[in-house]
Formats: sequence, structure tokens, C-alpha cells
Amino acid sequence: MTKRLTIGEGKISGFISIFLASLSFLAVFCFKYPKVLTSPEFRNLYTGESMKMLLIGVTIASFLFAVLSFILSKKRSYALIAILIIVTTIFIGGFSVEPSSVEKSKWYLGLDWLLLDLLLMAVIFVPIEMVWPKNTEQARFHEEWKTDLLYFMVSHLFIQFFSVVVTTSVTKTFGNLSLQGFQAWVQSLPFVVELLLAFFVADFCQYWAHRFFHSHEYLWRFHSIHHSTKSMDWLAGSRTHFIDIFVTRCAAFAPLYIFGFSPLVFNIYILFMAIHAVLIHANTRINFGFLKYILATPQYHHWHHCEDPKYYGKNFATIFPFIDRIFGTYFLPCNEWPEGTGVHEGNYPKGYLKQMIHPFTKSPFDKDLNMEDRDKSKR
Repeated sequence: MTKRLTIGEGKISGFISIFLASLSFLAVFCFKYPKVLTSPEFRNLYTGESMKMLLIGVTIASFLFAVLSFILSKKRSYALIAILIIVTTIFIGGFSVEPSSVEKSKWYLGLDWLLLDLLLMAVIFVPIEMVWPKNTEQARFHEEWKTDLLYFMVSHLFIQFFSVVVTTSVTKTFGNLSLQGFQAWVQSLPFVVELLLAFFVADFCQYWAHRFFHSHEYLWRFHSIHHSTKSMDWLAGSRTHFIDIFVTRCAAFAPLYIFGFSPLVFNIYILFMAIHAVLIHANTRINFGFLKYILATPQYHHWHHCEDPKYYGKNFATIFPFIDRIFGTYFLPCNEWPEGTGVHEGNYPKGYLKQMIHPFTKSPFDKDLNMEDRDKSKR
């Protein structure tokens, strides 16, 4: 097992410096080629000037962490690699980039969304997992962290592909319902009421889509990829097969489209889920007190990933645990956590591409996978 990083050895600051330097280097290309490397919808949420200031700030922070690593670490290669990336970033115009207006392009990669979300999630969850880890033996760079990072990158870079497929499917299915009157009533609700309603209807539909994946053998082939990770951390939630992503997002976005929630409510839901989905997979022992009975928490969702088959089929809700209470799938034993996560029955290949292909070739459990029957046997 890989040893956990220790504060004061210079490795942590070295990795941080390389990480931040890499983000800065890639961000320069977002400024140089915004038409093909930035997402039009996401550009509406930030300004070019603010991103330039962020780019400069991250570059400077990377240099400071490199200096710290150079001082503390006996292995100074981390600091030197970071400084090399920083110098290259400045050489290609990192401090002199100029924001520009961009017309909406037909095809693009969401590199800006990838870099900003990766930075935000790392800033929030890496310190949390270091200070309050649940599994103290789990290393930051465990055996499959590169695979999970690749999942994270692909889902963000190809945000247009997933958005187009999901939006097209939803609009073609529900576009002729003539719900303008109902949608106008929904948007006339007090903002907080509209927001909570959006969260509830999306989570309710996603609950059943999630449970459906667990109850049907062929669909479980795809969803079990998500459960195959044995190292729960802030990147683990990204390990999701594209078939799983498509069905789950359709289930969540369809009610949002049908109800006609305002763009502000929709954007808040997207932002909340981007953070909350990472949180519930994180390697942290924080239990959030009484809030864990109101909102899904890491403890709650880790039980959903429990490796013991007798606890399969529990905690399908993504936001509201009371949905599981209503349908008899709730399980949260005080302050206890599962002893392990993952799926013992399957023999999963390592690597992103192999895991993408695997569900199409065979069932990981042969004939021993009727999750619905397992649930019934416990009643």
C-alpha cells in the first residue's frame, strides 16, 4: 500500500506546485483559443478579466509552493518540474494574455470548465481529506487515482457532447406537452420554494433511475463500474460509465425541463450537484451532525458503496435521505461506517478504456446479479 503523504516533508507542496503550474499552463490555451477550448454557457458565469487575475494568482501560488518544496524536500525534482512549467507558462504569454469576446461555436471542448472545477474541488476537498480522513490508511495517490482523474477530465472536456445528447433526448421526448401555463406558475413561486422543488423533483427521478440501474442486470453492468472503486475519495464519484451518465442526467434534467424552472434555479442546481456529488464520495469522517438526516453525506453514501452484499440496495437518493425512507431503502446506523467499499463479485479491468468496453462484453457477475431479488430476500 502506498504511504500517505506527511506534512513537512516537502512532497505535498511539491505536488501542489506541479498541480497549480499545470492548470496555469493549460489555462493559457483557453485564452489563446477560446472558441474551441471554452464552453459558451459557462463563459456567461465569469469574466475574462477575473480569469486573467486568477491565472496570474495561481501561477504565483505555484511558484511559492515550489520554493517551499525546494526548501523542505530532499528530493527537489518536484520543485524543479513545477518551475519549468511556470517558466514555460510565462514564456507562452501567461502574464500577458488578453481576454476577448467569443462568438458561440458549433463544437468545443470544455477545458475552462475542467480547469476551474478541478481547481475548486481540489482546494475544497484535498485539505478536508488530509485533515479529517475517514480511511487513514488510504494514500492520496492510490492505485487507481489516474483512472479516476481521467474520468473527471473526460466528463468535463466533453461537456458539450453529454449536454447535447441529454438535452436533445429530453426536448424531443417532452417538447410537445404544451406546459407553458404550468411552467409560468412554477416560475412565479417564491425563489426558495422553486429551488427546493427543483432539488426534490430532480432527486426523486434520479432516485428511481439509480435504483433501476441496481435492479436490472444489464444496466448494472454499466453502473457497477462506478461501484468498482475501493478507494473512496473526491475523485471517486467521477468514475461513471457514459451510459450511466446519459441515463442519470436525463432522469434529473427531464423534470427540470418539464417544470420549466428558471435558468438561475437550474444553474444553482448544477453548481450544487457539482460540489455535493464530490463531497458524498470524499474520504472524510466529518458526519455533519443532525444535517446528515436532512442531506446525503459521505457516511450515508459510503454505505451505498459498501462491499458487503447484505447492504446492497440502500441509500439511492443523491440529495434527500427521506426519499429512501419513503421507499424503504434507507440505512444509516448512527455513527458506524462500512468496513470497506467496492464490489467483490466483479473482476474489473484496470484503466479507463478497458472499463468503458467491459460492460458491453460480459456481465461482471455472470448469473449472480439479481439485486432486486436480494432486496426481497431481506424483507
